This record gives sequence, C-alpha cells and structure tokens, in this order.
Amino acid sequence: MENRSPLLNILDKVSSVDVLVVGDVMLDRFVYGSTARISPEAPIPILSITHQSQMLGGAGNVVRNIASLGGKARLISVIGEDAEGREIESIFATQGATTPHLVKSVGRPTTVKTRFISDGQQLLRSDHEATHQLQPQTAGNVIKTFQGAVKTADIIVLSDYAKGVLSDTVLRHVIAYATEKNIPIIADPKARDFSRYAGVTLLTPNRKEMIAASGMPCSSNHEVEQAAREVMRKSGVSAILVTRSEAGMSLVTKDDAHHIAAEAQEVFDVSGAGDSVIAALSLALAAGASLTDAARIANLAGGIAVSKSGTAAVTKAEIRQALHSQEIGDMEAKIVNLDMALERVSNWRSRGLKVGFTNGCFDLVHPGHISLMRQARSECDRLIVGLNTDDSIRRLKGEGRPVTNENSRAIVLASLSDVDLVVPFAEDTPIRLIEAVKPDVLTKGADYTKETVVGADIVEAYGGRVHLASLKEGFSTTGTIERLLATKKEA
Repeated sequence: MENRSPLLNILDKVSSVDVLVVGDVMLDRFVYGSTARISPEAPIPILSITHQSQMLGGAGNVVRNIASLGGKARLISVIGEDAEGREIESIFATQGATTPHLVKSVGRPTTVKTRFISDGQQLLRSDHEATHQLQPQTAGNVIKTFQGAVKTADIIVLSDYAKGVLSDTVLRHVIAYATEKNIPIIADPKARDFSRYAGVTLLTPNRKEMIAASGMPCSSNHEVEQAAREVMRKSGVSAILVTRSEAGMSLVTKDDAHHIAAEAQEVFDVSGAGDSVIAALSLALAAGASLTDAARIANLAGGIAVSKSGTAAVTKAEIRQALHSQEIGDMEAKIVNLDMALERVSNWRSRGLKVGFTNGCFDLVHPGHISLMRQARSECDRLIVGLNTDDSIRRLKGEGRPVTNENSRAIVLASLSDVDLVVPFAEDTPIRLIEAVKPDVLTKGADYTKETVVGADIVEAYGGRVHLASLKEGFSTTGTIERLLATKKEA
C-alpha cells in the first residue's frame, strides 16, 4: 500500500497558494423536470419543469474548485454587457474566496450552457456563445488586466474552452511572461494544435483531445505514452497529463511515464470533472508537490467530481477523506459527517432516488440489527444510518457502555451491503440529522409506535412516512451483555 502521508502534507499547504486563472468563463444553467408525454407538434418529449439552478462554468468552475479546495482563486475572463454577464458578476459577489477580473465586451455575448434534465437523464444541451478570437482592443484589455493581477500569482492556469478568450495574442503574452518570471503554468487545451501552448509547464488534454492532436491511437498505456511523446516533440511542451476517464491518468515527461489507475467512484455526471482535476493539480504543484504526487491528488479530485451532480466543486475534506479511506479500506468511505452526507443526498435525489434513515447505538451488532437494516433498505433506494457516538451512549445508558467503540461500530455497520452511509451524531437524539436529511422513509423497530419514534412528526409533516420494522425475536444487546456478565460471575 502506497504511503499517503506526503499527499496529506501537500493538502495542508494549499491554503497559502494563489492561483491566477485565465480563460473562458461561462454560466452553467440546469433545468430539471420530468417527461411523461410526447409533443403532438414533433416526436420529442415534453419536459415538465420542476426547478432550475445556475452556477459558474468553464474557467469559473476552475476558480470555484480552487476556492473549495482551500486555495486563493482569481480569474481573468471576458463577459458580455448583458443579463448573463451581470448574473456571473452577481454569483462572484456571493463567493468571497474568489476574485474576478472581468473584462466586458460590447459585441460579444456571455457564454451560457443550458442543460435540460429529466429524471436524472440529460435530454438536451443548448449553447449561447461566440467562439471567434477577441478583437484587438478586448485582447489588449485582457493583457493589461493580466499584467496587474499576475504579480502575486504562485501558478497560472489557462482554462481554454475555445470561446476565444485565450486568443493567440493573449496566449503568447501570458506564456512569455510566466516563462520570464519562472511561474509554473498549466494549460487545459481545446485546440488541436498543441504548439499554441509551447512553453507551459504541463498540458492536461483528455483522451479524445490527445487523439486529435497526435493522430495516433490512445487505448493502451503504451499508445498514450507514444502519442504524448510525439506531441511533445512537435509542440515544445515539456510534460503532458492525459486524463483517460475510467482508465485513469497518464503523466508523460521527457524522461519518464506514470500511469495512475482511476479511483473507483459511482459515476453520475462528468460535467466539470476536468475543472476539478486542473484546480487540484495547480494547487498541489504550487504547494511543492512533484508532478507525480500532484497528478495523484488530481486523480482523486476527478473521481470525486464525477460522483456529483452538475458542475460540482470538490473540497479539501473530500480529498482528505478519500486518502484516509484508501488507507483503511473502502468501508470507511461510507462513514461521513453530516455535510458530506447532505451532498450525497442531493446527488441521489437529483437522480430520483428515495432516501431512507434509521438510527441507533448498535452496540454489539446482532442478527436483529441485520434484519432491521435489510427491512429499512427494502423501503428505499439509499439507506443512511445515524450512529450514536460513545459519549452519547454513555449519557443514555450509563458508564460501561458502549462495549465497542464508535469507530468499530461504524466500520461494522458500513460493511453491511444494505447500508449506504453511516453518520455519527453526538446528540442524545438524531433530530438534527433528520431535519437536515429529510428522509423519505424513517425506519425503527416495531417495539416503537409512531408516537414514540423520534422525528416521526417532522417526517410526516413534509410528506415522508414512518416504517416500523418487524423484530427478530431473541436478540438484544443489553440482554447479551447481561448474560456475558452473569457467565463471568459464575466463572
């Protein structure tokens, strides 16, 4: 098992890193609903809209990820003098960890991507954009803005979405300045001609972009390495990190190559995963990581990003948890705090999945507990278990309890296939968890009544339901402990 300590040390240093991002900002809109009929006007589904959301996309999502990972994020980009441009400014105003330097262009619309999603499946995406290179005056304003903002930058990211902001003029100036001042620079390319990025520290194409740039196959590790070296020879780029989806990543330098396996995650939405990768990569490199270690951290960030809905941001806590989880096994990945649980719940609900909840001390897990979990899981698509912490149990049951500590109990519960998440709570009751999660189904044993189930009134008030699971006779933690103590006395 590889040592994760250097990666954890790097994460501790990212808060002091100042990343300057130059590239194409856009507004990502998501329109959610359901489809139950076909239009009489054309053979297309009718989307009945339930809700909408919007967030920063493109280079805006890169700075969003940098900020969520704990770094200092600044963005230089171009917006139009339109309602969408003002919306981007408004979003930035609410995100104190990011600093925008937005150049306005009268004749250029703000880029907007709108995704229409039905019951967790994307039906259509519409793009409102201009893709031609910047006019000389606008390009000059971008360069002037860059000259003022770059003075404190530890690293520069070029987030190229081929919307024109990274024109040939802007690229040449930014790369030349970074080279002169010895500032590392990472580029996420969109052009087929990678020589546009000659002089950057690292280029991060995906597999499809690598094939287009090299004209060579990129299926195996060897093929990717050969294609990358050929492109490096032609373009003047010194290192390439190829992101390969389920095949992981390949880091190719002049003298070496490292192939990093994908981190296993439940893939939900690949939107913006590349932004999470380049954000983590830039922070790690500027914090002193080697190219290989930075790629390992970026690989984790990409794996987390694809498990989220929409162009989602990855947090430092999530990467830290992923690193710890790899040390102690996949079971611990199910053991999360409330904030992480809520993000999972949001993803599940956006896919139309029903969320269940049960809770308890689960001291000395026995067949009765197993039966409860199985019954609770049968009532929902995903099951969350609230687990009383050790201090909580001592207050409820007295000194001498629990018999097994909190970590051991959590690991045992997480090992059950019927359990999707374990969330420890320190209070006497799980009211705070129930209010936050808002489960569709709340399950307790049949030794309770609806009137005595904690949180039943809350759940039923918003339309959820309470399920009383049948008991498996003859099993009780307290009874088991008493029998063990009696046997010890007799002995």
